[in-house]
Amino acid sequence: MHHAITHRRLHAALAILLLPTLAAHAQWDIQNSHTTASLRGIDNVGNGIAWASGTDGTILRTEDGGYVWQLCAILPGAEKLDFRGIQAFDANTAIAMSSGPGDQSRLYKTTDGCQTWKLIFTNPDKDGFWDAIQFQFHDGPSANYRYFSGGVLIGDPVGGQFTIFNSNDYGKIWNPFGQDQPYRKCPPALARKGETLFAASNTAVTATADGNLFAFVTGGKGGARLIFPHWHGWNWGYDNFYQGTCAFDGIQLPMPSSETAGAFSIASRRTSSDWNRVDLMIVGGDYKNPQVGAAVFVRHAVPFYKRLLAPHVIASKTPPHGYRSAVAWDAQQKLWITVGPNGTDISTDDGRNWRALKPGPTDPPDADKSWNALSLPYVVGSKGRIGKLRPIHLNDTKTH
Repeated sequence: MHHAITHRRLHAALAILLLPTLAAHAQWDIQNSHTTASLRGIDNVGNGIAWASGTDGTILRTEDGGYVWQLCAILPGAEKLDFRGIQAFDANTAIAMSSGPGDQSRLYKTTDGCQTWKLIFTNPDKDGFWDAIQFQFHDGPSANYRYFSGGVLIGDPVGGQFTIFNSNDYGKIWNPFGQDQPYRKCPPALARKGETLFAASNTAVTATADGNLFAFVTGGKGGARLIFPHWHGWNWGYDNFYQGTCAFDGIQLPMPSSETAGAFSIASRRTSSDWNRVDLMIVGGDYKNPQVGAAVFVRHAVPFYKRLLAPHVIASKTPPHGYRSAVAWDAQQKLWITVGPNGTDISTDDGRNWRALKPGPTDPPDADKSWNALSLPYVVGSKGRIGKLRPIHLNDTKTH
């Protein structure tokens, strides 16, 4: 009997050791940014054009897929600003957002390829702090043309209300959200005590549908939430403008909760079943404890004109391997990718399980680390790090 049990245990142990495990092999090709600034803003326009931004008034641009990154002239009066976000329209036109208390949160715009910049908007609230700016486009008549749909600018709560502005004119004018048109009114989004936003990667907010619709994620002592506006009173007026009112809905997220923890980044993927619904991926953790990571998937979320009922919120079974500050959907490779200071992870099953993306044999040993923000195929991070994603190979390997 003893020998039979020993043999069964031995066979079971060998079976476990020989189970196939999935290993992901690919990495970021490290590019020369000509700066040591900490980079947190990145926006890939396409056709080889991308913009990046960071500390000490740093703004970068490439027109050739990252072979050469041009260091733009520092804006007068912005030498010490921290540009946490950047959004671009083309090789010549971009808007950069600085983050900081009060009037250190600003928007600058260039229309001549970053030769000159114009200050277009300054935080009107001395207690405010801007966290993210996102522009929304929808498909145009060709792959090289996109229609501007709207822009959203979001910041920390002031007086118990999240700061939200929107623009309908390519970022020229910004108005408090829901107060910009007589036919569209929306009360403020209320914050819980201790609830805040994180300006880690300019992705605390994401577009969810055409027409300035968006969702954002929070953290802090008040807990992590997914918050978004919904419209009701669906009506079309004589001038074809949507008429009605809106309100903000909030969904509690199963993520860490503390002053330095919560949800840090959200990305959307349009579903094929319903044009006004999206799938959302949310990542975060605790930036003071980078070994703590978390991810949540929300299926078929954020309807355009009615409340979100019975949301399908799925927490990861195998979470990312540490705190993650940015996440994105890779439409070409059909997977989610997330980055942070201690590594890179991917998921091919909508966030249920995450696996580490490790450096290849010819990559620097830290090629997967020290990243802050994503705009695929680009990633940016500390000390001027910029990478460009190579194709990912998912291989079945055996552990012996």
